[in-house]
Amino acid sequence: MSEQHIKLPEGSIEKTTTTLNLGPTHPATHGVMQNILELDGERIVSTEQTIGYIHRAFEKIAERRPLYQITPLTDRLNYCSAPLNNMGWHLTCEKLLGVSTPKRVDYLRVIVMELARISDHLICNSIVGVDSGAYTGFLYVMQYRELIYEIYEEICGSRLTTNIGRIGGFERNFNDIAFQKIEKFLDEYPRVLKEFENLFTRNRIFMDRLIGAGPISAERALNYGFTGPNLRAAGVDYDVRISNPYSSYQDFDFSVPVGTTGDCYDRFLVRNEEMWQSLSIIRQAMQKLTEFKGAEADVYHADVPEYYLPKKEDVYTKMEALIWHFKIIMGEIDMPKGEVYHSIEAANGELGYYMISDGGRAPARLHFRRPCFIYYQAYEELTKGSMLSDAIIVMSSLNLIAGEMDA
Repeated sequence: MSEQHIKLPEGSIEKTTTTLNLGPTHPATHGVMQNILELDGERIVSTEQTIGYIHRAFEKIAERRPLYQITPLTDRLNYCSAPLNNMGWHLTCEKLLGVSTPKRVDYLRVIVMELARISDHLICNSIVGVDSGAYTGFLYVMQYRELIYEIYEEICGSRLTTNIGRIGGFERNFNDIAFQKIEKFLDEYPRVLKEFENLFTRNRIFMDRLIGAGPISAERALNYGFTGPNLRAAGVDYDVRISNPYSSYQDFDFSVPVGTTGDCYDRFLVRNEEMWQSLSIIRQAMQKLTEFKGAEADVYHADVPEYYLPKKEDVYTKMEALIWHFKIIMGEIDMPKGEVYHSIEAANGELGYYMISDGGRAPARLHFRRPCFIYYQAYEELTKGSMLSDAIIVMSSLNLIAGEMDA
């Protein structure tokens, strides 16, 4: 922290501002990032944002890896909803490779993606509660994030950074325990979410802290390139699942919540309503899965032997399976030449992958469109003129994840 003296006209009283480093290791920052705040008392005069403290260079690392080895890198973007990152990457690869997935695979993916969306939103909104002085809601809903992680474990064996799924589908079928845990979540979480809303939505202290904090107009949000809940909170009805459906989202009935003011309170309300919509989508997907009978009920990946590892028992007994296993593991399969962009509606907004292939075994160029990287540009505009405490609550409501900024 340092002081700066502002020179005023002769005869005026000299004014002093304070420079405060909020981060990169401050406990109130949501990840490894730095906000240099210039303060007039507790009023924010200006801010300067700095990223790059993670130093990961994922996009360059990916240019030396075959497609399936890039999936674990995507986990580390928004690690609060890693399966969404994974699914977006698989869909991008499938677009380049011309892979068409079976309907059952699409519905299984939708279940995983909507669980990840709920996991992300409950973290964001409960942390908004913590940063406004209310800890109870966070402790309560975290139990159900754990239940979602248990579902991931049954599907792929991982929890936080999942590496879930494969190009063309999943590495194995969902087992009965996974479906039982999904049913348990659908049965129990609505009551918990309702109680969570009762704790906050009409709480006068909470409302006073959030209403009017960090507002942004629809026009300004669009100029910055906002997407997702932060754009919808500003009043723009845009959702990639509706405007450019993928993974058979066109088969589902759901609404897109939209706010008006684009402030912290609207962002909180939009994310809460999106959790209700995600619960509805998961229920619909579970119902659609019951319609598959016979052999169709066991389908969990597309027929893409070039990119999908064969069953281990086949590797030991069939020469063709052994050859494919070797070629995939050793990264000896060339990609078709092409240039693709594919985006999904991730928890924070439009997550996109832009890939150029020159026909080699790794992308010639890869770029991640990370929503948080775009939101962070607007941070000064959202906080300038407000109080120091608002710098934290705005950061919470934007759901700034450092992993998405520094890829």
